[in-house]
Amino acid sequence: MARIAVIGAGMGAMAAAARLAVAGHRVTVYERSETFGGSVGRHAHEGFAFDTGPTLLHLPAVYRDLFVKTGKEPLEQCVTLTQVDPASRHVFADGTAVSLPNTSRAGVVAALDAALGSGAGAAWGEFLDRARDAWDRSRRPLLEEPLRADWQVLGRDPYPALRQRRLLRPARRADTVTEIGAWELSDPRLAALLDGYALSYGLDPLRAPAAAALLPYMEETFGSWYVSGGIRALAQAVYERCLARKVEFVFGGEVARVVEKDGRAAGVELADGTVAEAAHVVLGGRPHPGLVPGQELWRDGDVAVQPRPGQGVLPGRFLVLLSLRGARPADAVHRTLVHPADGGAEREAVFAGRLADRPTVTVLRPDDPSTRPDDAHEAVTLMATVAPHGAVDWTDAALRERCADALIEAAGAVVPGIRERLLHAEVRTPAETAAETGAEGGSVPAPTLAGAQGAYLHPGNRTRLPGLYIAGGWSHPGGGLAHAGMSGALVAGLIVEGDGFRGSQ
Repeated sequence: MARIAVIGAGMGAMAAAARLAVAGHRVTVYERSETFGGSVGRHAHEGFAFDTGPTLLHLPAVYRDLFVKTGKEPLEQCVTLTQVDPASRHVFADGTAVSLPNTSRAGVVAALDAALGSGAGAAWGEFLDRARDAWDRSRRPLLEEPLRADWQVLGRDPYPALRQRRLLRPARRADTVTEIGAWELSDPRLAALLDGYALSYGLDPLRAPAAAALLPYMEETFGSWYVSGGIRALAQAVYERCLARKVEFVFGGEVARVVEKDGRAAGVELADGTVAEAAHVVLGGRPHPGLVPGQELWRDGDVAVQPRPGQGVLPGRFLVLLSLRGARPADAVHRTLVHPADGGAEREAVFAGRLADRPTVTVLRPDDPSTRPDDAHEAVTLMATVAPHGAVDWTDAALRERCADALIEAAGAVVPGIRERLLHAEVRTPAETAAETGAEGGSVPAPTLAGAQGAYLHPGNRTRLPGLYIAGGWSHPGGGLAHAGMSGALVAGLIVEGDGFRGSQ
């Protein structure tokens, strides 16, 4: 039995802590704030409640595996999961709208044909077939195994792009999300649909590799799931599983540095000077200067460390949490994306560090009694991908109000009478994210992707300092609830089984 110190109580860190405790280790989690969950937060106001981080769960098998491996009670006994159906509704600038059913390829094809015209569904279906090939080729090395020493092989894009023949010019293949939309999809609205997937994960469609096709494939194949009580209820369940496995939590325990002894991690020093010895240290977040004095955690060229070459700023999320009078209509869709007329202008603004005039707006209307004081009211969340704090001054009251108004205006297309129903609006920006989670600029890490010469990989879970490991969205395999859970499993495996650990079988 070894003592293990975990820095941070985010989802990846708690996933690692629970697994390590089950393996017989004495685990203590040091969290600088007064609660658990990291970016998985919840805001309450006069009977209304809203998720302030992730809102839906994809790849629930990651957390099912965590609960199976750490106790007798399965995930579904600890939280209530409901498939969101339709998975999403999309409203385009020309007024066209389409609802995409959950986990039904045939249903998606039929819906796209009916809304966009014959052939649109087939084009999207064929694209997803190619995305499935990319998934089959990259799933294990990209998501289920520690980052391999020869990570450069992941620099090759696994997406089998179509060969586009051209008269008197060389054939071309799509290398980016935008090129897939332009060259392989038959309708600009399908291209906007694909761009919207990339942007929602904080990826620039113009530069993100074609392998980003994995993201819509995963959502449409494994489904979108809502956790009753919000994603915060999932964080609560993971926290309680940690407690059941005798993991100790020290809230308000800010770690100033990792203690090094004899060339390896030997514990942590808290901000108040207290030193806690440990055989291994797990960092559940992005390393900050001074955390490991004198140590470069990754050698130059090992992997691309964010910000990624050519991508520019790493975006965050802008939220408007709306308390509305009036009941939620029975036919309301849980998640609707309102696409702007000029997605290119939005992309350019976000990744150049400016405020977009007309962003893509995600409208979330969960049918969950815990989100509202009674059935005569409704809680609605509006969300957009925006430049981080620093690139944009998100403490500027006038700018916050202007951005919130743009989101409410766009949402009016799918929530009739939204302004007249408004009781209260709470605005949350990357500035709040930075203050609460410590993420620089309030940026949100994207999932890892193959291709682009490795520019979209994240640093590995092992570091140059023996005994120090990293879990969570800023390490392999990147951001997102499912990916964070995977990182916790990888770190636990590396500590328990050593460097020969190769991931799930």
